[in-house]
Amino acid sequence: MHRQYLSASRAFFVALLITSVIYPTAVAYYASPESPRSLPAIRSQSDFDSLAVVYDPNTPYALPHALFVIDRQNKNRIYYVNTKLYKFHKDFVNGTYLSLERGEDFFQNNYLKPNRRFILGTVAFQTPVRKWTLEFWEGDLIPPDQIKLAYDIINQSFFTPVAYKPNSSRQEEASANLGIPRVLQTEITKGQDYQPLNVAKGLGRIHVIPKLDDHVEIGFNEILVLDEVPIQLPPVAGIITSKPSTPLSHINLLAKGWNIPNVYIKNAQELFKQYNGWWVEFDARRDNYSIKRADNSQLDEYQKRLKQRLDVMTPRFDLSVTKLAGLNEQRASSVIAYGAKSANLGEVIHAKLPGFTVPPGFTIPFYFYDQFLRENKFDDAIYAMLNDPKFVHDPAYRRAYLVGLREKMQKAPMNAQLRAETLGRAHSEFPGKGVFARSSTNSEDLPNFNGAGIYTSMPNLKTDEQLIDGIKSVWASVWNFEAYEARERAGIDHTKVYMAVLIQEGINSESSGVMITTDPFNRDPNPINKGSIYISAKRGLGMKVVEGQKIAEQVIFRPIANAVQVLTRSEEDSLLTFDDSGGIKEIPIGADRMVLTDDVVRRLAEAANRIKQVFRGKEQDIEWAVMRGQIYIVQSRPFIAGG
Repeated sequence: MHRQYLSASRAFFVALLITSVIYPTAVAYYASPESPRSLPAIRSQSDFDSLAVVYDPNTPYALPHALFVIDRQNKNRIYYVNTKLYKFHKDFVNGTYLSLERGEDFFQNNYLKPNRRFILGTVAFQTPVRKWTLEFWEGDLIPPDQIKLAYDIINQSFFTPVAYKPNSSRQEEASANLGIPRVLQTEITKGQDYQPLNVAKGLGRIHVIPKLDDHVEIGFNEILVLDEVPIQLPPVAGIITSKPSTPLSHINLLAKGWNIPNVYIKNAQELFKQYNGWWVEFDARRDNYSIKRADNSQLDEYQKRLKQRLDVMTPRFDLSVTKLAGLNEQRASSVIAYGAKSANLGEVIHAKLPGFTVPPGFTIPFYFYDQFLRENKFDDAIYAMLNDPKFVHDPAYRRAYLVGLREKMQKAPMNAQLRAETLGRAHSEFPGKGVFARSSTNSEDLPNFNGAGIYTSMPNLKTDEQLIDGIKSVWASVWNFEAYEARERAGIDHTKVYMAVLIQEGINSESSGVMITTDPFNRDPNPINKGSIYISAKRGLGMKVVEGQKIAEQVIFRPIANAVQVLTRSEEDSLLTFDDSGGIKEIPIGADRMVLTDDVVRRLAEAANRIKQVFRGKEQDIEWAVMRGQIYIVQSRPFIAGG
C-alpha cells in the first residue's frame, strides 16, 4: 500500500513518525509508578484493565486495547505491555532493554522483514461486535506462520477467546487459509455510512486524491479525501477516507496527535469531488459531520495564525558579522552569526570546565554563505526553485533538482578574499594537521526541531583544495533533500536558514560517540533512574554511531548506585580512521570487544553533567571523542526525545 510514496523519504519520515508521534491523551486509565511494566498472561478482565487504555470515548467506537510483544528469540515469550507506561512497542522493547535497535533499523527488522525477532501487535475489545481481537499495524508485512503463532500464543495466555483482525488487504490474504476465526473491519462497520475515528474541527483546502504515489505532494493545510487508508502521511489538516478503518491504525494515531478530524464516509471521493480545491470548515462530530466553504474572516484568521507560527519558526540571523572568530571568542549568544554548534562550543570553552578539552577552531560566519549565494547568483536560482510549482508539489522532481543545485554549488568559485583568509588561518593554526569542516546553522535551536544528521560535515581535510571543497560541501548541505523536508514539515522559512562553517582541529579518536544526560529508553519514575547518563560508543571516529549501521557499545551510568550498566557490546567489525592523504578510511577489526572502561564511562558522565549545568540544567545530546586518554567534546545540543 502506497509503497511509492513511502520510498520518497522512508528513512527520514517513517522512523520519525513511527517512533515519535504524540500519543492521544484521551485515555480511560492512568498508570501509577507501582504498575508492572508487563504481564506474561491475561487471566481476567481486571488483568486486562490494569494494562489497557481506551480511546476515544467521544466516538461511538470506544476501543479498550493493550499492546503485546512476542520475543521469538526467547522461546516465543509473550509480554502483555502496560500501555499506560509504554505508548509504542519500541518504547517497551527499548525501555526494558530487550533490544536497543532504533529508528529505521527497528522499523525494517520488526515490521517489514519476515525473519523478525519481535512480533508486535495489539489485543483489543471491539465494542460494536462485542468480540476480542488481535491485530497488527496495517503496514506490517507479517507472514502467515507468524500470524498463526501469535494467535496460538495469545489464546493460550488470554482469559477468553481472541479472534484475528486483519488491517490490510495483504493481511486478509495472508490469513485466509490459516483456519483461525477472523473479524474483518467490514463486519465491525457493517451498514455504516459514516464513522468518526477522531472527533475534531478543521479548516483546510480539500484535496481529492484517487491514488498516492511519488508525484503527489501533500500540504500541511490540506484536508485529504482518500480512496483507501494510507500507511503513512505527513502532517495535514484533516483525513476523509472512503473505506472503513480501525481506530488503532497508525494514521489515526497521527490524527489524534495532530488533533485533526479523521473520518470514514461511504463514497467520499464522489461526494467531495465538488469541493476539490476549496477552503472549507470540516466538522467531524460523534454522530455526523458538516462541511461548508470557509468565509473571508475564517481565512484571515487562519493566515494570522499561520504567520504567528512561521514567526516562531523563523531562525534568527545577523549578516553584519564578517569576522572569522575563534571558538574561544564565542558565547551562546553568538548563535545569530556563527550557528548553534559553534556558539554552544564557545559557551562550553568559556565555562573552563575540568576533565575534558574542546578542540580549537575558528568559524566562518553566516555572512559568507550569503555572499557565496549572491556572488554566484544562487539566491535568484533558489528563489525561482521555491516558487516552481513542480518543485513544490513533486517529491521525485524535488529530490533530483536539489542534487543538481548542490552539484552547481560545489563547482562554483569561493570569494578570493575569503579563500585567502581561511587558508592563511588554517595554515597558521593547524600546520600539517587534518581539520574538520563542521556544519553550524541557525536552525538548530528552534522549538522542538533537532536538526541532527540533516546537514553535512567533512572530516580530515589536509590540502587547500580539500578544505575549500569541504566548506562548499557544508554550504551546499543546506539543500540536502532530508534537510529541506525536515524544515518544510516544521514550518521553517528556507530562505532564512544560514550556514556557518566551523573549521576545527581533527581528533583521530581511538573511541567516540554520543551521550545523553538522561536515559532515553526508560522514563520509569523509579528513583534509580535519576541522573542517569546514556553513552553510545565505538572504536575509531564516531560517524557510524550516529548512523546506527551497526549496534554500538551502549551503557548507562546510574549515579545513585554508582554503577555502569552494560546494555550492549559493540558489534562493529570495522572502524573509521584518518587517511594520510586526507579524508577517512575503514579498517576491519574484531567485534564483541569492550570499547570503554568503567573509569572512562565515569569521566564521560562527569563531563556530561558539567556541560548540562552550563546550559541551565537542560538535557543535552553530546558528541565526544577519546584519544590517548584525553576526552574531547565536539558538540552539545539540547536533547529532544525522539529526535
